[in-house]
Amino acid sequence: MKKDLRGFRQEYSMEGLEESKLPGDPVSLFNSWLDDAIQNGVPEPNAMTLATAGSDCRPNARVVLLKEVSGGCFHFYTNYQSKKGVELDQNPFASAVFLWLELHRQVRITGSVKKLSPSVSDEYFKERPRGSQVGALVSPQSMPVDRAELEERFNTEYEKLKDKEIKRPEHWGGYMLIPDSIEFWHGRHSRLHDRILYKKAGSGWEYERLAP
Repeated sequence: MKKDLRGFRQEYSMEGLEESKLPGDPVSLFNSWLDDAIQNGVPEPNAMTLATAGSDCRPNARVVLLKEVSGGCFHFYTNYQSKKGVELDQNPFASAVFLWLELHRQVRITGSVKKLSPSVSDEYFKERPRGSQVGALVSPQSMPVDRAELEERFNTEYEKLKDKEIKRPEHWGGYMLIPDSIEFWHGRHSRLHDRILYKKAGSGWEYERLAP
């Protein structure tokens, strides 16, 4: 039976974005919005949809977790041999979207992507739960796999390493998304939403309001 989605609509009425209150640095505004999402109990407030495209120019999107905002860059971690890792090797640019629907807010980020240093990736890997560390060792991410074989491999490796320090595998580590544009969207009444687009301009930023 065909679902009629045309009637699903929510009216937005929260306070929006005023230019007079905008900071010069969009990353500071992002951090403020992220803090609001955390304080308001938004589930997985650091979840972001990450879009990449390889040499075939066909985009792929998936949800990953933001792990740090540092030096104006957005850090995330993955298997370098995964679909996203291969595509970032071929085309080191990406777009990320944060949606905090409970607050009627969305942020879109575009920019270039670089691998984090091995030392930064090592430091983060040590902080991961032990199960996640073993999972990074045994999972051939994005490749066809048999579930039973994967679990057997995990259990074997987990038992073998139970009394040992687990080192970060070379095929796993972090990336930083270096933004050249960040757009802030805030829902408003009658679909007259606020959209403020920051664009990199030399060593600073400039912004403009976009029509909804």
